[in-house]
Amino acid sequence: MRHLLALSGSVVSIRHWFEINLDDASMEHGARIEIRRLRDETADVSGITVYMQPVQDLTLDNTISRTQYQFTLESADSAALSSWTPKLVNALAQLPQLSDVVSNQEDNGLAAYVTIDRDSAARLGISVGTVDNALYDAFGQRIVSTIFTQSNQYRVIMEADPKAYRSVDDLASIYVPSATGGQVPLSAIAKVDVETRPILINHLAQFPATTVSFNLAPNAALGNAITAINKVQKDMHMPPSLQAGFQGTAASFTNSLANEPLLILAALVTVYIVLGVLYESFVHPITILSTLPSAGVGAFLALILFHQDLSVVAIIGIVLLIGIVKKNGIMMVDFALEAERKGGKNSTDAIYEACLLRFRPIMMTTMAALLAGLPLALGTGFGSELRRPLGIAMVGGLLLSQALTLYTTPVIYIFFDRLSQRFAPKSAEPDGDGAPVAPA
Repeated sequence: MRHLLALSGSVVSIRHWFEINLDDASMEHGARIEIRRLRDETADVSGITVYMQPVQDLTLDNTISRTQYQFTLESADSAALSSWTPKLVNALAQLPQLSDVVSNQEDNGLAAYVTIDRDSAARLGISVGTVDNALYDAFGQRIVSTIFTQSNQYRVIMEADPKAYRSVDDLASIYVPSATGGQVPLSAIAKVDVETRPILINHLAQFPATTVSFNLAPNAALGNAITAINKVQKDMHMPPSLQAGFQGTAASFTNSLANEPLLILAALVTVYIVLGVLYESFVHPITILSTLPSAGVGAFLALILFHQDLSVVAIIGIVLLIGIVKKNGIMMVDFALEAERKGGKNSTDAIYEACLLRFRPIMMTTMAALLAGLPLALGTGFGSELRRPLGIAMVGGLLLSQALTLYTTPVIYIFFDRLSQRFAPKSAEPDGDGAPVAPA
């Protein structure tokens, strides 16, 4: 029979939390620079490994890890989990998009197992329960008495002197009472084996799991890092019993990437339906929506120029551009249609007059939205890094769309008008008596 006597770790994890307040214009970018500087300075300190990550007031992480982003492996087979986790860590550490790749797997602990020789113990009249009691008296939390005072009570705990048991060999000094009343050393009836066992077994839901956490390399995007991790996982050909997936911020990012194209498509379809009902046409809504590609390109270029990620806030800014930018096309198309229907003008003259008369209100509304986005794009202070992508996307999209749509919208309007006239059915021509005659 084997008894787990002691569990000691060869790896000690020391966590010390501290905050560095940065009054930089880009707080998150400055925090990453400061972390890299501190990491380089502490790399030569022997005996410890320092992991740092930016402190955020709002976080989506439900677990604490050594670095910022988490990727988990989950399996009911603990042996497979222990075998594949180091392989995955070594493979991810080779990726240029990642840094500080580490896992929370701690399986280098030392466990002392006491195996009782039942035959020898039986000859001496020693039962297994007697050995259990002796070990529990030495290393357990046995309450032997309670001291009562006027205001409180104190429990007396019996244990062995920690100074007398610094190694496994010291277990030989433990004596077990026999049936004859004598004391028998533990080494006479038991054998002690030292084996490697996990210090801590983490769980995700109900199954054992390990978390591989990582930081992003300088100038690396989270989307590229997630793509590289998925490729490494696929190339490793892990067994089906291992389930892998992102957690926390990385999981929210992947979920948002899956829903963002559908969100933008739903917004475009809704705008198209509303404009189609408003103008009673299938063509004019396309003319108005033609202003959106230039706004999207301008927003993306601005985000790239200022080294901003395509975050959820930036996506909100792009969706906001859909409502702001399309008003340029609405102003011109609405006036041109009115000039055609009531003024009897052709499409070219109508859209030309619309550009001249609607230039001022278009510039007024565009500048009002653009100047409203400048404080968001140029603002500093705490929390400004959360709002900055919204302002940058708005300003970049409005600048490029304003410079292009004043020229492209009239061209597209005339093109679709001529295209609709070419494919429109020919009207019947009247004969000499005034009755219409169908064309041959």
